[in-house]
Amino acid sequence: MSIVKAYRFPVSIDWRGGHLTRAVAHRKPALEVATPPEFKGGIEGVWSPEELLVAAAGSCYAVTLVAVAARFDLTLRELRVRGTGHVEPRQDHRFGFVAIDLDVSVETDADVVTEVEEAARRAEELCLISLALDTPVHVTVAVTAPEPEVAALA
Repeated sequence: MSIVKAYRFPVSIDWRGGHLTRAVAHRKPALEVATPPEFKGGIEGVWSPEELLVAAAGSCYAVTLVAVAARFDLTLRELRVRGTGHVEPRQDHRFGFVAIDLDVSVETDADVVTEVEEAARRAEELCLISLALDTPVHVTVAVTAPEPEVAALA
């Protein structure tokens, strides 16, 4: 008999007035979320749903890559993801996300660069948030290894 995994991630959103809401998840700090200042009535200095979506895609990719690398015992020395969400008129004539770009920088050991590049491709295929979106998520990965230190001439 196989065991099927199933998870639920409940959150509660309470309207705080105006364009401000408060998001709460069990045993997590509450997070204020508001219309971004780019839109009418938006609030400066508060996370927007748009930023949260880009952050969800970027952080999902990062933790998925960490998990894939750990599964294959690959060393990650540094990992940085920079995300940009592109919101504009879409082909269906609605205003919305047309793409999310993730620029990923990974530093690893010289002997596993190829394997980390493959892990990065696999992480792109496995990221649950990207898989849930109708908007394309473009991932550009640069994997590097530090140059070996040159022994000082004596």
